[in-house]
Amino acid sequence: MAQQQKEIKKGILLTVLIVGCFLSTLNQTLLNVALSSLKDAFEVEATTVQWLATGFMLVNGVLVPITAYLMKRFTTRQLFISAMLFLLVGSIICAAAPIFGVLLAGRMIQAAGAGILMPLMMGVVLAVIPQEKRGSAMGFLGLAIIFAPAIAPTLSGFVIDYYSWRWLFIGLSVLSLLVILLALKYLVNVSETAKAKLDVFSVILSTVGFGLILYGFSNAGSKGWDDWIVILSIVIGVAVTAGFCIRQVKSDDPLLNLSVFTNKVFTLTSIINVAVTMMMYADMILLPIYLQDGRGFTAFDAGLILLPGAIINALMSPVTGKLYDRFGAKPLFITGLLFIIPSMWAVTDLSETTSFMYVTIRTIFLRIGLSFITMPLNTAGLNALPKELGTHGSAVNNTIRQIAGAIGTAVIVTIYTGQATSHAETVIVNNPSASAETISSLASMLGSGDAYYFMTILAIIALILTLFMPKKKQEVQQAK
Repeated sequence: MAQQQKEIKKGILLTVLIVGCFLSTLNQTLLNVALSSLKDAFEVEATTVQWLATGFMLVNGVLVPITAYLMKRFTTRQLFISAMLFLLVGSIICAAAPIFGVLLAGRMIQAAGAGILMPLMMGVVLAVIPQEKRGSAMGFLGLAIIFAPAIAPTLSGFVIDYYSWRWLFIGLSVLSLLVILLALKYLVNVSETAKAKLDVFSVILSTVGFGLILYGFSNAGSKGWDDWIVILSIVIGVAVTAGFCIRQVKSDDPLLNLSVFTNKVFTLTSIINVAVTMMMYADMILLPIYLQDGRGFTAFDAGLILLPGAIINALMSPVTGKLYDRFGAKPLFITGLLFIIPSMWAVTDLSETTSFMYVTIRTIFLRIGLSFITMPLNTAGLNALPKELGTHGSAVNNTIRQIAGAIGTAVIVTIYTGQATSHAETVIVNNPSASAETISSLASMLGSGDAYYFMTILAIIALILTLFMPKKKQEVQQAK
C-alpha cells in the first residue's frame, strides 16, 4: 500500500511537471506563424519582429547552462513555481503590450522561465524513476517536448485567423496560473539542496559565449554568412565558449561538468541529438515556407497539415518509451531513422501539384520516426551517466539542443534562400514572360526541395552514427 501511495505521488509529480513543460514548449513556438500579424499590428520591420523568436531563444539558451547550479541550490518546488511565475508574468505583459518594446520585454521574461523548466523536469525523472523504467517516464515527457511545438502552428493559426494574437497570451496566462495552483498543492521536493557557490565568472563566460553563438547563427539565415556582425558574433562566441569549457575542465566544482563527454554513449547520443534537432527545427521552418509562400495556404491550413502527425507523435511517445525499456536505444534509433530518411526524400521534388494528402501522410511518417528517437535519445544519454552527473548531463543536453536548433535553422534558411534565388534566375531565363508571383512561387518550391536534399543526407549520417550505439545488454553494463 505504501508503495502504491508512493507511485501515485510520482504520477502527480510528473503530471504537474509535464503540463508546465508543455506550456513552456508550446509558448516557445506559438509565435512562429504569428510574426507576420505582429509585424503589421506594431508597424515594425520583419528584422525587428524576428527578435520575438531570436530574443526568446537567446535568453532561454544562456540560462540553460546554469540550471545544474540552480537545481543544486534550490528545491524542486522553488524552481518550478518560480519558472511558472516568470511564464505567467511574461504572458500578462505580452497580452497587454501597447508597444512592441513591451511585448519583447514580456517575451524575454517568459524565456527566463522556459530555460529552467526542461532541465528541471529531466532532473526530477533521474531522481525519482529507477533506471529500468526511465524510458516509459521519458516517453510521457515527449508529450511536452514534441507534441507542443507540433500543434503550435495549428493553434496559433486558428487564434490569429479568427480572434486576436492577444488571446494567445491570455490563454497562456490562465493555464500558467492553473499549473502554479496545482504545483502549490501537489509538487514535492525530490532532492536535497546544498549551499553551492556560484562561479560568477563562468556564468559571464557562458552567457556571452552561448549568447553570441546563438545570436550569430540565428541571424545568419536572414543577414547572410558574409555579414560582419554574424561572423564576429560566431567567432567571438566560439572563443569565449572555449574559454568557458577550459575553465570548467580545470574547476573542482564546475558550473557545467563537461566530464560527461568522457562517456562514449553520452557523447554519441549528443552528436545524434544535434543531427535530429537540426532536422526537426528545419522541417518546422521549411514546410510552412513551401505551403504558405509556394502554395498560398493560410497559416491555419499549414498548421492543419502538421496536426495529424502531431497527434500520432503524442500517442507514439509513451509507446516508444516502453519499447526503450524493453529493447534499448539502438533498435529504436534505427527504426526511427528508417522512417525519417524516406520522409525527407519524399519532399525533395515538391511542386504546385503535390497534394495536401501527400504532404500530410509524409509528415505523419516523419513524426512516427521522430517519436522513436527524440526521448529515447535523451534517456540513453542520461542513463549512461553516474547519478551525480545527471543534472549536468541534462543541462548539457538542453544546451546542445538550443545551439543545434539555431544552427539548423540558419543552415537550412541559407540553403533555401540561396537555391531559391538561383532557381528564380533560371525561371526568368527559361520563361521571360512569367509573372513575378509565378517566379517567386516556383523558386520557393524548388528551393525547399533542395534544402530537403541536405536534410536527407543529414538523416543518413545520423543512421550511420546509430550503428555505433551499444546493444541493450552493453548499455546496462556501461551504466553500472
